[in-house]
Amino acid sequence: MTMRDRLDGVSVFVETVEAGGFARAAERLALSRSAVGKTIARLEGRLGVRLFHRTTRTQSLTEDGQLYYERCLRALEELRTGETLLESGRREVVGRLRVSMPVLFGRHCVAPILVELARQHPKLELELSFSDRPVDLIGEGFDLAVRCGTLGSGSGLMTRRLATQRKVLCAAPGYLAIRGRPQSIEALADHDALVYGRADFVNHWLLAAGDGRLTEFTPSSRLRFDDLEAIADAAVAGMGIAWLPFWLVRDRIRAGVLAPLFDGLPGAPIDCHAVWPDVQNLPLRLRLAIDTLVAKLPSTVGG
Repeated sequence: MTMRDRLDGVSVFVETVEAGGFARAAERLALSRSAVGKTIARLEGRLGVRLFHRTTRTQSLTEDGQLYYERCLRALEELRTGETLLESGRREVVGRLRVSMPVLFGRHCVAPILVELARQHPKLELELSFSDRPVDLIGEGFDLAVRCGTLGSGSGLMTRRLATQRKVLCAAPGYLAIRGRPQSIEALADHDALVYGRADFVNHWLLAAGDGRLTEFTPSSRLRFDDLEAIADAAVAGMGIAWLPFWLVRDRIRAGVLAPLFDGLPGAPIDCHAVWPDVQNLPLRLRLAIDTLVAKLPSTVGG
């Protein structure tokens, strides 16, 4: 099978997923609904799996379809990134780019990628702003924002998923040696928890049960923080169990000062998006920044 044969139907499949159905995808692609359906059927026949659950009115992804969609999306993003990089080689990347990002996630994951981009393009001016509040991109004059979690509604804005980060339960080996390693979510109630909270708000933990399903757990604790780095430090000091982004504690886990709990069970996925004002002609510096984050952020977050 040639590479052309392997790529046949992939773009139609991705468009169908993102459009939410065959009919809407047909409108976007200027094809008939029948043509979209036949393309998907040929793709399923070649792969030997069903990609969609079909009813008379709706189509939804199967488990195999979701897995294939994620892989196809990565491949298409790599192609778009390659095209952008080739174009940037022919055209000079110049001008100022104002970017807003969450404080810790931005410092650990986003900023190093953008700083390296600036090193490669000497005439690109970067202005990086670190804040955990959702900025008003248009009102405050930002070209781009990186946001994690559920996106709010906003008119005149475009979005693109950059990466998915996961959180991990962890504790110091010394703490676990004294208090024991919890074997279930229910057993966490007997442990000291280090929680993120502000004023009367306490962040709930979204954890995977033994069957893999996600369940919400509300920890009780005498130690609350409004800074994730401080929670990680307290966990290393043996003060309790913490639920933290993997990218934040990855090095501590590798060094052996923190140990992951419930290892092997899926964690709660948190999507990270690029958000920018909807403009007719996207500046090259903005498009290049977004494509570079799409290409490099997943490995930085999950590594």
